Amino acid sequence: MAGNDEIRATAQGTAPVPLSVLDLVTVGAGRTATDALRTSVKIAKLAENRGFNRYWVAEHHSMPGVASSSPAVILAHLAAHTERIRLGSGGVMLPNHAPLVIAEQFGTLEAMAPGRIDLGLGRAPGTDGATAAALRRTDRLNEGADDFPQQLAELTRFLDDDFPDGHPYARIHAVPGPVQATSPGGVQSPHRPPIWLLGSSGFSARLAGVLGLPFAFAHHFSAQNTVPALDLYRESFKPSAVLSSPYALIGVSALAADEEKEARRQVLAAALNMVRLRTGRPGLVPTPEEAERHEFSSMEREFVDSWNSNVIHGTADEVRAGLDDLHKRTGADELMLTANAHTAEIRLRSYELVADAYGLPQA
Repeated sequence: MAGNDEIRATAQGTAPVPLSVLDLVTVGAGRTATDALRTSVKIAKLAENRGFNRYWVAEHHSMPGVASSSPAVILAHLAAHTERIRLGSGGVMLPNHAPLVIAEQFGTLEAMAPGRIDLGLGRAPGTDGATAAALRRTDRLNEGADDFPQQLAELTRFLDDDFPDGHPYARIHAVPGPVQATSPGGVQSPHRPPIWLLGSSGFSARLAGVLGLPFAFAHHFSAQNTVPALDLYRESFKPSAVLSSPYALIGVSALAADEEKEARRQVLAAALNMVRLRTGRPGLVPTPEEAERHEFSSMEREFVDSWNSNVIHGTADEVRAGLDDLHKRTGADELMLTANAHTAEIRLRSYELVADAYGLPQA
């Protein structure tokens, strides 16, 4: 079972806590999914070389501008291009999948990159209801979310290969996995992907606390719930074999640019993309030029202003100050940054500027 050493990390440079990366594998207008995946490799290499702690990808479906429908496949690709940085899902939406399949996928990833894999789990569909129904082959979507604790328990037992005698799954084994150590000549791997619970409300916060698991909160799209959820997680926490004390990570939208004006342009384009998504018109991430030409309605402008108020953006110094303030307000143990922009070069430059602002080491 994974323990503290595979979850807790040490801050680098002058950063208040460890810094990590959340990648949505965004596809900009005029670009392809191949371009987006190549950008992900470049960002992962930069993150590894500059001392970022983890690199997570998030499961989304039926969104043209987000090419991360298959986290396990992307993580295998990233594992082949990196050597040290932790890689994980932020997250896999467990109700969309059979627990055995996820245990097998992440057991395979662990075999590919021993000691570097995180398994972050969410209970939302990561898409609209119709797409979720197509994924799950059922229209009883609430049932999947309500069953999340049972699905989580089943997945954990597959990962640990410890179903009790008499259980219907006692003779079923997730491979690669611990069962291989019990075969003649078998050797037990010292690693098992640590499970993280992800959330944007109180449900997963409380569950993570009760189970003594690390918790990742989606501050980047649910900022109003961040402090209450983290408080609930800490209040609910019970020490476990995984963690002796709480460990909370928060996802943060943050974009640094050489000039404040350029950061504002890129953030506006990302916000227009969110406007279209929230109004049932998902598409590719528009260019800043398209966003500047767009005539926002009063309702759209209100949404953009609200959305961008939770995006830390500007020059490197402004972003550093914003991240420092967010850490003070939340007490998060780790900050996971997602830089949403149309252009690959802008995203790469953002992580580089943040690394420089905190004096993160150069590999």
